[in-house]
Amino acid sequence: MRIAVIDIGSYSCRLSIADIENGLTHIYQEGNITSLSSGLKDSGFLQKDRMEETLRVLEEYLKRVREFKADAVVAVGTQALRKAKNAQDFLGMVKERTGLDIRVITPQEEGRYSFLAVAYSLKPEGRFCIVDQGGGSTEYACGRGFNPDRIVSLPFGIVNLTEEFLHNDPPLVYELESLKNFLDEEMLRIKDECDILVGLGGTITTLAALEYGVFPYDPSAVHGRTLSLDSVMFWLETLSSMKEEQRIKSFPQIEPKRAKVIIPGILIFYRTMVIFGKKEILVSDWGLKEGIIVSEYLKRKKEEKGGE
Repeated sequence: MRIAVIDIGSYSCRLSIADIENGLTHIYQEGNITSLSSGLKDSGFLQKDRMEETLRVLEEYLKRVREFKADAVVAVGTQALRKAKNAQDFLGMVKERTGLDIRVITPQEEGRYSFLAVAYSLKPEGRFCIVDQGGGSTEYACGRGFNPDRIVSLPFGIVNLTEEFLHNDPPLVYELESLKNFLDEEMLRIKDECDILVGLGGTITTLAALEYGVFPYDPSAVHGRTLSLDSVMFWLETLSSMKEEQRIKSFPQIEPKRAKVIIPGILIFYRTMVIFGKKEILVSDWGLKEGIIVSEYLKRKKEEKGGE
């Protein structure tokens, strides 16, 4: 069986297509920054241009789905679609133009799927905690094996933190300090004991690409890498001292659309490492969409076993 999963996130849309017949094999993946949640914090509504851009990307994804002859398509939406007052209007537009039914998942489901992706692909030993930092929310899921015993969702990500705290380019010292203080207060409330900290999302994979000189981006050269606290701090200091335009010119690993919002993302990981008492973080290229694929694969295996 061939399954396609589309993740409509607050900042980016992503597509994965995989075979789950005899083992789990990824055959295609693509990601696009659509900034669906831009302007949502202030207005409460998804902006028309962001909806149109996301729709355009979804139409392209469905062409890939047909090209690769996927047997099933699963499409999920996260924080932007949980929060926007006009989310139902957008879901209706998607259904009308593409025939796609998007399921808006809960933060708990989002955390569980991301945890599952890490558990299956990286197999961390002992108790581990994943930090899935997105555009509009950040999920923390902790546990052992395939079983998270605690999932917490914080209602902020790189888009709304940038809009709220960083108004200058490059950001001013007091803006960074205000953001740091805000994050520390939130993270002290959710601090948990773990043996391994795992980072997910475009910010941490971009940092790994920068640290290890990976360009063009190659998931296999990033997945399973580690970043030290010192290296995360180095990139925070380096990039926050640059203007957005300089980041793009100096580092091809940073997508132009990501350059503006990368600083809050780095700060989330840096402060998490400090507060959780970890000197390094494991990087996962697998996240929500891969977790859904893993879930379907394990379900299929269980059904096959039951039918023997």
